[in-house]
Amino acid sequence: MNILTYESVSLDENEPALLILDQTKLPGHAEILRLTDIHDIHRAIYTLQVRGAPAIGIAAAFGLYLSARSLSINDYPSFMAALKESRDYLNSARPTAVNLSWALNRVYSAAEASEGKSIPEIIGAMRLEAVAIKDEDTETCRRIGEYGLTLIHDGATILTHCNAGQLATSKYGTALAPIHLGRERGMNFRVYCDETRPLLQGARLTAFELLADGVDTTLICDNMAAQVMKEGRIDAVFVGCDRLAANGDACNKIGTSGLAVLAKYYGVPFYVFCPASTIDMSIQTGAEIVIEQRPAEEVTEMWYSRRMAPDGVKVYNPAFDVTDNGLITGIVTENGIARPPFCESLRNIF
Repeated sequence: MNILTYESVSLDENEPALLILDQTKLPGHAEILRLTDIHDIHRAIYTLQVRGAPAIGIAAAFGLYLSARSLSINDYPSFMAALKESRDYLNSARPTAVNLSWALNRVYSAAEASEGKSIPEIIGAMRLEAVAIKDEDTETCRRIGEYGLTLIHDGATILTHCNAGQLATSKYGTALAPIHLGRERGMNFRVYCDETRPLLQGARLTAFELLADGVDTTLICDNMAAQVMKEGRIDAVFVGCDRLAANGDACNKIGTSGLAVLAKYYGVPFYVFCPASTIDMSIQTGAEIVIEQRPAEEVTEMWYSRRMAPDGVKVYNPAFDVTDNGLITGIVTENGIARPPFCESLRNIF
């Protein structure tokens, strides 16, 4: 099984249905879920069966379209009221990644812009917008990869955290886009993957897709990052991003901020990769970002044959942390690489 031959999220036009690669089953089993009900789609996003900021945006866009198809409403005001409820419901699945609300609002706006047309025509416009979001993501990731390749040389060694690869997008990924794009051109890299506790996206997903692409891949526990940097093994750190503030503060999977502190200390360049849709210019700093809190069981029980922590222990399980802009060397987008001062360079990105 080469996981790179699978699409992480797509639309079956025939049924129609949302198709997602269930990432909770990887790397042991590749299972495609076929979803049509909005509650199942919400659950798939919340439980990380589909994950990665761009991928959950695409899934939600298709989900809102499918929800519109299920509505038995013929007058426009009632249709839009029900559609707004569906949009808000899907948006509640995960509060941190901005691509979720961005994609939902694009599809909802396509319905608003179709006022005066028949309900089937409005639903058709929503479908076109959702498909466009997916198609644009592939090109966006390719362009991110092109800019990322300017930061590294053939044979470079990268440290990455979580999974910001093809499994998190429509193709290529964000932080891993330069690696996959370089491989297409015959380049070779070495990558150290943080395992990324507690959900092990690095161990289960990043290592899996990099090996499938023939990349020299080494898995390390999260607390080994300082050692490999100290030993001079790392040329650069590449990470993804779920929401970026106007000042360049970057919210990403928990553990990213600590990695940035280490990179700063050891003089290793630290780059954040994200599409422009992940940049939230409506918030000034990362302090305004709502950090999702995940269930305690992810820490105490998941991946263990029996509970490994004592009953009654308190668990703090934030899904993300915010990396201060002062720790970031550059922010790589499809429109170019932003460098400090980010308040100015990010405005230029747009």
